[in-house]
Order: sequence, then C-alpha cells, then structure tokens
Amino acid sequence: MWNVGVKGFYIHRQSQNAISHHLQLPTKTSPAHHQRSFSAVPKMMVSFRTYDNCEVFPGPHLNMIVGANGTGKSSIVCAICLGLAGKPSFIGRADKVGLYVKRGCSKGLVEIELFKTPNNLIIKREIHVANNASVWFVNKKPSTLKIVEEQIAALNIQVGNLCQFLPQDKVGEFAKLSKTELLEATEKSVGLPEMYQFHCELKNFRERERELENSLQEKTNFLEKMKQRNERYKQDVERYYERKRHLDLIEILEKKRPWVEYENVRQQHEEVKQNRDHAKEELKKLQQTKSPMTQQIQEVEKQWRNLDIKIKEKTIEIKDTSQKCKQKQDAVEKKDKQIEEIQQGLRMKTDEEMDRRKRIHNTRKMIEDWQNELNSTGNSENLQPQIDSINNELRQLQEEKANIDGEMSDLRRERENLEREKKRVTDRIVQFNNMMNLKEDKLRGRYRDTHNALLWLRENKDRFKRSVCEPMMLAVRDHQKLKVNAVCAPAQSCAENRPSRSVEELHQYGVFSYLRELFDAPHPVMSYLCSQYRVHDVPVGTEKTRSMIERVIQETKFKQIYTAEERYAVKVSAYTNQTISSNTSLRQAQFLTVTVDADERRQLENQLKDINRRFQLRDSQLQKLYERQKFLERKDNELRQQKKERLERKNKRKQLESKISMKHDSLKQMEQDAINLEEESQQTNARIKEINIQKAKLVTELMQLIKNCITLNILKVDLVLQSTTVNSKKNRLESDYKAATVQLRALEQQVSDLGEKKSVLLEKCKGLLRKARQACNLSPDQEIPKEFNTVSIKNKRPHFYKGVMAFQDLPNTLDEIDALLNEEKSRASCFTGLNASVVEEYNRRAQEIQQVTEELEEKKNELERYRQNISQVKERWLTPLKQLVEQINEKFSNFFSSMQCAGEVDLHTENEEEYDKYGIRIRVKFRSNTQLHELTPHHQSGGERSVSTMLYLMALQELNRCPFRVVDEINQGMDPVNERRVFEMVVKTACKESTSQYFFITPKLLQNLTYAEKMTVLFVYNGPFMLEPTKWNLKAFRRRRRQVEQMDQ
Repeated sequence: MWNVGVKGFYIHRQSQNAISHHLQLPTKTSPAHHQRSFSAVPKMMVSFRTYDNCEVFPGPHLNMIVGANGTGKSSIVCAICLGLAGKPSFIGRADKVGLYVKRGCSKGLVEIELFKTPNNLIIKREIHVANNASVWFVNKKPSTLKIVEEQIAALNIQVGNLCQFLPQDKVGEFAKLSKTELLEATEKSVGLPEMYQFHCELKNFRERERELENSLQEKTNFLEKMKQRNERYKQDVERYYERKRHLDLIEILEKKRPWVEYENVRQQHEEVKQNRDHAKEELKKLQQTKSPMTQQIQEVEKQWRNLDIKIKEKTIEIKDTSQKCKQKQDAVEKKDKQIEEIQQGLRMKTDEEMDRRKRIHNTRKMIEDWQNELNSTGNSENLQPQIDSINNELRQLQEEKANIDGEMSDLRRERENLEREKKRVTDRIVQFNNMMNLKEDKLRGRYRDTHNALLWLRENKDRFKRSVCEPMMLAVRDHQKLKVNAVCAPAQSCAENRPSRSVEELHQYGVFSYLRELFDAPHPVMSYLCSQYRVHDVPVGTEKTRSMIERVIQETKFKQIYTAEERYAVKVSAYTNQTISSNTSLRQAQFLTVTVDADERRQLENQLKDINRRFQLRDSQLQKLYERQKFLERKDNELRQQKKERLERKNKRKQLESKISMKHDSLKQMEQDAINLEEESQQTNARIKEINIQKAKLVTELMQLIKNCITLNILKVDLVLQSTTVNSKKNRLESDYKAATVQLRALEQQVSDLGEKKSVLLEKCKGLLRKARQACNLSPDQEIPKEFNTVSIKNKRPHFYKGVMAFQDLPNTLDEIDALLNEEKSRASCFTGLNASVVEEYNRRAQEIQQVTEELEEKKNELERYRQNISQVKERWLTPLKQLVEQINEKFSNFFSSMQCAGEVDLHTENEEEYDKYGIRIRVKFRSNTQLHELTPHHQSGGERSVSTMLYLMALQELNRCPFRVVDEINQGMDPVNERRVFEMVVKTACKESTSQYFFITPKLLQNLTYAEKMTVLFVYNGPFMLEPTKWNLKAFRRRRRQVEQMDQ
C-alpha cells in the first residue's frame, strides 16, 4: 500500500453507454494573492474515448495520477483540454473532436466544475459524432464557444500553452519551441496580465515605426532625386555660360596665333644669324691650332717605344728570379716533411712500446687466471661411456628426422592437389558472384546509403566481434551518417522452427508451400526473419486460396497469407475480439529478379568448405610434423651440447697446460722486444737539429731572392706607369688631331648651311607678318593697337565665370595655343542643346525642393514622437519581464544545482529594437566536463530534455498565475536517478500553500519515493472484472480487509 492520503479515484470501463465520469479541477480565488479554496463537486465524462464512465476526485495540491499504459490516464488530460474549450490540435492525437467519442456511440459528454467566487463555474460540452459539432452549457444553461472561452480566459486558464498544459504527445514539442514561442508562453502563464499585451503592442508599434521609417526614407530619397535632378539643371545653366566663355576665348586665340608664328620665325632668324657669325670665328681659331699637333705626336711615339723595350727586359728578369724562389720554397717544404716523418716515427715507436707493455700485463694476468683454473680442476672421471650413449641417441634422432621429412613431402604434394581443386571451385563461385554484382548494382541505384554501408562493412569486418550479414549493420548508421536500418539476429536460432500446421493439411485451401521454403538466405538472416516475421509460418497459396480467402482466414487462424498477387494481414481487435483482415497488392520484384542456382552454389560452397577442411587437416598435420621436427632439432642440439661439454671437460686440463706454456713463450718474446725510448728520442732530436740547420740556410737564400724579385717588380711598375702616361698622351694628341680635322670640316659645312637658312627665314618672316596684320585687320604701315595687348573676356555672370584673361596672358607658343584652341573648341562642341528655358526650369524645381524639405521635417518630428511612445511602453514591459526571467532563472538554477548539474535561463535577443525576436533561452549542462548548451531537440538526449522541461515548469510553479497545471508522462525518458530527484522537487514545490493545483500523470513510480501529506495519489485500473461505479465502496473494502486480518490472527 501507498503510505499517502488518497482522497478517492475510480475509473471503470464497461460496455454500457450511459455512465458518468467526473473530474474535480479547483482554481485560485485570486491569482495575485495565491488564495485557494476547493469544492468537492464531481466532474464527469460520458462515452469519452475508451470510457463509458469515469469519476475523479483530485486534491487541492499535487495530484499523482498513476496507471499502467492503456488504462486511460491520458483520457483525463484529453477531457480537461476539450472540456475547457481546447482544440484537438492542442492534444496532438486526433484532428477532429468527434474522434474522441467512444467507438460505437453517437455522442460524448465532458463536464468540469471550476472554483470561482461567489459561485462555482460548471462547464459542460456535448460532442456529436455525426456533424463533428459541440454543444456548450455554462452552469447548466445553453451557451456558446465564445462565452466559454471568455470565462476560461477570465480564470487565466490556457490549455494551448505548453507551460501550463503539457499533454503526453506534446512533451517532445516543448524542447522544439523557439525562444520566441517560449517567451510568449511564459508571459501568458506567469507574467502580469498586461505583460503579453504590452509585448504585442510593442511588436505592432515596431511595425508602425518601420512604416514611418520607410515613408521617411521614401521622402528622403525623393528629395535627394529632386536635388540631384536640379543639380543637373544647375550644371546646364553653368554650361550655357561656360560655352559662351569658350567661344570668346577661341576668337582671341585665333587672332594671337599668327603673331606667335611670326615671333617664332623672327627669333629663329636672329638665332641662325648669331650662330653663323659664331661658327665663322670658331673656324678661324681651329685653323690656327691644327698645325703644331703633328710634331708633338711623333715625339711621343718615339718615347713610348723606348719604354716598351725596358718593360720587356724587366719582365724576363722577374720571371727568372721567381723560378729560383719556387725552387728554394720547395726545398724548405721538403725539409719540413722530413722533420714530420722523423717525429711520426718516434711517436709510432712510443705507441708500440706502450702497447707491448700493456700486452705483457694482460698476458701475465691471463697466465695467472689459467693457472688458478688449472689448480682448481682435478682429475676428470671417465666420460667415454656417456659420450657413447649420446652418440647412439643422435643416430636415432637422425633416423626419425629422415622419416618426418618423407611424410612432409607427401603432405605438400597432397596440399598442391587441393589448391588446384580449390581454384577450380573458387572460379565457379566467382561466376555466381558476378550475378550477385548485378543485384548490388540495383541496390546502389535504389538505396545508395545501403550500398555504401555494404562496401564499408566489407572493408571493416575485422572490427566486429561476430559475423555481420550483408548489407545491413548498426555501426554504419552511427558513424558514417548513412540512413541504413540494422538488426541483430536472435541469440537462439529460429531458422529451423517448424510451422504450426503441415503443408499437406493446407492443400485443400490451395496452399502449396510456406514462405520460408521459397527463398534462400544466410542462417542468421533466416533466423531473424523467422523470429521477427515468422516466415516459417506464412503460407503461400494459389488462385484457389484467393477465391476462398474468408474461409481460409476463419479456419486456419494464420496472421499472414500470400497468394500470387496479394498479401492478406489478419488481426484480432483488443477491444471487441473481432477478426479484422486487410489485403494489399504485391509489388513487382526488384532485387531478386536475377536468379542463381542456389543448389549448385550451395554444393560448390560445401565443396569449398570440404577442401578448406582438408586444407586445415593437412596444415594441422604439417604443423604437428613441424613441431615434431623442431623438437627433434632442439633435442639434437641439446645432445650435441652435452657431448661438446663432456669432450671439453675431458680435454680442458691439457688445453690449459698448453695455453699456459704458449703464453710463457710469448711473454719472453715480448720482454726481449723492448724499445729504448730515451735513446730513440735523442737520435730523433739530433736528426731534426741537422735538418733545421739546412732549412735555415735555404730560408736565408729564399728571402734574398724575394727581395730581388720585389725590387724588379717595383722598377717594372714604374716603367709601366710611364708607358701608360706616354701612351695616354699619344692617344689624346691623335684624338685631338682627328677631332680638329672633323670639326674643321663640320664648321665649314655649318657656315654654309646657316647662310642658306638665314635667307629662307627672312623671307618667311615677311610673309607671316603680312598674315598677322590681315588677321587683326591692320594695314602694312599701321602699328598694333594697345587693346590687343589688354583684351579680356568680360564676365556677364560672375556666379558662373571667373577672372579676366588679357591678350598677353595667353600662351606664347604655338603648341600651347593649338592645344588650348583644340581644347576650347572640344569643350565648346560639347555644349549642345542649351537655351534660356534651362534657367526657368532650374528655378521652378528649387521651389519644389523647399516644399518637400518642409514635409520631410514634419515626418521626422512625427517619427520622433512615435519612438518616445514606444520607449515608454518598452520600459513598462521590459523591466518587469527582466525581473520575471531573473526569478525563473534563480529557481531553475537552484533546481539544477541540487542535481549536481548546471542550468540557466536568460532573456535573449540579437537586436533590442526587434521585439518579435525577443525570446527565452534555456541552457543546461548535465556533465561537469562540458559547457552550457542551449536546450534543443538535437543536442540533449530524451531524458535530459524531459528533466530540463520538468525543472523549467517547476520554476514557473510558484510564479504561476494559472489555477492548475497538467504534465503528462514527462518522466518516461529519465534515468532512475534524475526521475527520483525531479519527483522530490515536484513534491516539494507543488505541495506549498502558495502554489496552484498540479496534475502529474505517469505510468509508473520508483520505489521508496518521498511523499508529502498534501499530495494525492490517484490510481487508474481497468479490466473486465472491475466493479461498476455504483458498487464501489472504499469503506466497505477496508472493513472486510480488517475482518480478514482478524480471522488470520
């Protein structure tokens, strides 16, 4: 028995159609002050889902509704939702309300009584199946859905809010709620009454603000376009006057150009005249300086030849002296090598003596060790009989090894024959496999993930502890991200299971075989198919079977039946015990159309297995012979080692005496070969001293030769410098003479050319002067007027033109004038289509711009006022919301901390001005080595999502403004530890005086849970032997129980 206060619960299922079902749902008197008062008035359901009648009497605090799966716990949740004007989509089980009426009934009834001051509120809903309509009653008077919804909303009941009403089929959707949806659900559930209204107003205000901003932007863009267009008109006005300026400048430039041409030619004439006079003077001077150069060149040539002869003589002397120096240097290096050889010989003798002494020491130590070993060795016993015995054993081993070699040769020949037979069988199997490849191609074309899994399996079979049948496996789905189904064969083989009836008995129905007999499969696959789909007990019939299918189903009781074109599935209703059958057409064969002779393939595989078995037998025999051969080898080595030891022991004393004698002789020889290092060192030093004397003499002679060579080189360098100087002087004189000759000829030609050019330029000046006077309308005797030197372009519109350009300020070169003239003409040609109407259009648009600017300013003021209103509403909404989220976060974090986990709730937004993007973000952490992660349907496991959902709802419990809360089977995915912790939190929180009524539906409870006096545990039972509601009497049951206990005592 449960040691808790159970106030009463009864659910009964029977076949009658007019039994009542009641449900008690108290509400809060005042949500703001958390006052509570409850009524014992029962509630009822009639013909609702699987029940004819159900009465529930919940407690005022926590109500644990417990019952096995299928007893009808969730029917209570459905009744609460639909009875409180909820939509079927809120429950997630059926889309039409008529589907919640019990099968076979025309209508159903749900009645709920809610506490309300001063009188309770009774809501009744009649559901009619025929038209899928509902009839509403409020306090036993006909009403409408709208009135009921208003009454429900007045009590702050929101059956569509997952934070308040969480049915079984919606548990998984809570984690799928977006942050925005979770915020709205939380505002409706625990926020102030006006909080959600403010939120909606802010979203609407933001939309209106966007409209104003868009309108303002459109006005701004329109104004900007007008300004740009008027700016273009302004440019046209400027271009009009700019063109006039360019035309005036072109006229002035065309007048000045002839004068510039005349001035350029006049300057050229003067320059040519001066150049001609200067060239005449240069020609006279050059003729005077040319004659003395020939005599100077002859004197310098003679001096250079004498110096060249002296340089050649010095070169020969330097070469002879260098050759002598090389000979002396080679002699000195040879003496150095002799000294090095003598020193090397002394070092070698020293090393040889040290090595001799070391060998003497080692020899004496070796003699001493052998002498000790000889002294410790006594007279050896007679070992010859043992040696003879070992020789006999060795002969026997050799004979046995020869026999083993013969047997191994025979086995190898047999193995080669088996290999040839295996190759023949394998080739035949490969032909069958090629046909299987056709099947694989079809599999790849239809189910690519399955084919990829098959390839992965073939490459990774060594990673599995047991065999895996192609093409399915579990690891591919988990790690390769492939959509592949995988199953495990049953531990106990079902492939040999016998059918329930023999085929002969079924021939009368047209059945000719069972499904298992019509195909082949690997043993594990066949075992799984027999276990899961019972293919060994699925009959296959003909058209005769199809024609009498109803009789076959009734008499044979098979669950599945196949004919040539259809499949029949037979089920028995769990409620009415009636037989229900359905048939589906068989699809065309897809993957088994390529046929393979299974018997021949199986025979070949058996042959291959037999060959492999014989291979293994021969290999095992060879292995045993190898092991025996290795054993004999080891034994042979051991015997030979024993024989060697005994022979060594027999000859050891003689060997030691011989060795000691030989070492004594060697020691005497080494002592006689001693070297006198001191005498050798004195001889070496004497020889080195003699060589050094010879070396010093050679070095003295070498130094003298080097000095002579240096002196000769200095004299040669001096002669070379003199020769270079003389040669340079000669070249300079020759070059000057040639240059003077060329220059003389050039000057003569230049004087002649300049004279001719002067005459041509003089005639050209006269012609250009006449042309320039004609351009300015001047007579030949008239002087140039002063106004041509001060002509300016007068500025008619100072706003558009700048400065004054006089005649003398214009360019003074033809290139500059031509460039400026072409530029001005190009610019003037660009100004086309301009007239006085451009100015008028410009002024008109300026007035329009002024008007639009004023309208834009008014729009800005209006938007600013609207933003101020938004700011006020935002302050009234956001501040309480942040406080509410802080309270939820505090409780949520405390709940997670008590479970040695971590969790937090915060208000999340990417942009504070986007009110429709605000949301509540839940982040949790169930392991200490991980970070907080946002609660999503993908990151956390089902149990973790259930724990997080439950703790969030518990965090809302004390803040809740709703009268009751419903949570259906949220603990299903939790592990026992988390389920126990969550249960304790639910009991502790929901049993407080300040919290609302709580309904917690679960199919099971853990043992030894903690309960509170204020909670109510309601059990749901059903079955054909349950008492009718009118006969249920808990007091009578207790009284009879006490009587039975007294009788037992």
